[in-house]
Amino acid sequence: MNMKKVIVSRLFLALAVSLTLVGCKRSGGGSNTSRATGWDINSKDGGFQYNTKFKEQETAPGLVFVEGGTFTMGRVQDDVMHDWNNTPNQQHVQSFYMDETEVTNKMYLEYLDWIKRTYPPEEENFRAIYNGVLPDTLVWRNRLGYNEVMTENYLRHPGYGEYPVVGVSWIQAVEFANWRTDRVNEYQLQKNGYLKQGSELEATADANFSTDTYINSPTQTFGGNEEVLRGGKLKPQTNAAGEEINVYATRETGLISPKYRLPTEAEWEYAALGLSEVRSYNVYRGRKKYPWDGQYTRSGKRKIKGDQLANFKQGKGDYGGIAGWSDDGADITAQVKSYDPNDFGLYDMAGNVAEWVADVYRPIVDDEFNDFNYYRGNVYTKNVITEEGTVKVVTTDEIVFDTLPNGDIVARDLPGEIATQPVDEKETYLRTNFDRSDNRNFRDGDVQSSRYYSDFDEDEGEASTDEFTRKMYNSPKHNIEVDSSGNFIREYDKSSRRTSLINDEVRVYKGGSWKDREYWLDPAQRRYYPQNMATDYIGFRCAMSRVGSKSKGQRKTKN
Repeated sequence: MNMKKVIVSRLFLALAVSLTLVGCKRSGGGSNTSRATGWDINSKDGGFQYNTKFKEQETAPGLVFVEGGTFTMGRVQDDVMHDWNNTPNQQHVQSFYMDETEVTNKMYLEYLDWIKRTYPPEEENFRAIYNGVLPDTLVWRNRLGYNEVMTENYLRHPGYGEYPVVGVSWIQAVEFANWRTDRVNEYQLQKNGYLKQGSELEATADANFSTDTYINSPTQTFGGNEEVLRGGKLKPQTNAAGEEINVYATRETGLISPKYRLPTEAEWEYAALGLSEVRSYNVYRGRKKYPWDGQYTRSGKRKIKGDQLANFKQGKGDYGGIAGWSDDGADITAQVKSYDPNDFGLYDMAGNVAEWVADVYRPIVDDEFNDFNYYRGNVYTKNVITEEGTVKVVTTDEIVFDTLPNGDIVARDLPGEIATQPVDEKETYLRTNFDRSDNRNFRDGDVQSSRYYSDFDEDEGEASTDEFTRKMYNSPKHNIEVDSSGNFIREYDKSSRRTSLINDEVRVYKGGSWKDREYWLDPAQRRYYPQNMATDYIGFRCAMSRVGSKSKGQRKTKN
């Protein structure tokens, strides 16, 4: 090869290297270059937009991180009730977040204030919305006790502001969690310039923020009000054709938080045990009785030796101990954070108030079918799609109200939210992981179950098709309707053939309360209550799933 050819070859090589470097520089290099195609990501000219700088999920307001793991769920101590409803079984729970304390009166009043401003109860169309979220303050009444001071003051008086809210049904707790999700995401989008500052104060029944609506059809959020939707500090980019991009935040931005929700029973029990610090064999095998270390309810620490570690009923007629001595500091509920947290940083996971969890109650936890993130209660739905191919957002003229078995009226979906419907064969056909919308009684007495009980019918004593889903739990079926004049028509089920109070509308609640004896402080204990009813000893706290790494601060793989 002569010298001229060598020089030309080297020039071509240098030119190729130069073009490669220019291409890398133009695409931003590294994380802004697709490993799949080599194309640019987050280019100013448009194309695929993705948050390549996302590190890990930010801890949302009020929550603490609970690193997941394996544990023995169920009874490991005394079984004085002989219920056989919490047989020990090994479960694995994914990492998640949980409220540091129970939801307080002050937190719930913030919710009531927003509902009242957005859906004024003075308007007949909205009156049932506000009434449907109000806690039942009459739960404090007792035929042979004087509790009117709590009936009149416990929810709203500042003296009880940091006390756990009670009188809230499971249904109301779920709606609070949904509202909280929307408010937190609305704040995040304001902070990052996607929404106008103070948008929450401009919310109306026809124009408000819903997380699901914003994700699926952002232009329908706030009733399509461009001043709010485009009034943030963020200036959208313009591509080469002069079209705006990055106008709205998407899942890919990492700014939209997962939903607040009620914890599952497995999550609640795992979090209550506080297994993060103690890794002994006995703890792993489920030999921990309380959220704190030890087998007793009194502290063994020198400075506070003998002090009670939770708020519970110590004996007949003894709700707090002797005044000034051996006292737990409360007769009814106590202010949150009155006692030390467990190793996860969670307060009052034993005592004070018992707490709703997400699960439908069944005596048996079916660990033979699933031992990972166990939860009974899945009802799968999908968004309603209009003829134009867009999601259907509920308007003020389309509110659907449900009448609950106790006569309470609640809105199925609020204006501004996306209407939903059960999944059908389009989603379930030939699937192996689910085949129906409602899975609450899966492997529990339905036609595909091997656990058959005697067949029966309402009147004839013979099995009917509808009865197959109720063989195992033949509970009363009361009926209530509202006539055209607004009067309730109540039909009580007086059948003598009923065998159980368990059905698909009863939910698990966990933990002891100010009204319970020491036995119920064990996180493994479980009880149930109708989802539409409330008491003076059941409250709740919210949870949130963690996305991404199992541990906080876990090193990410380099791109």
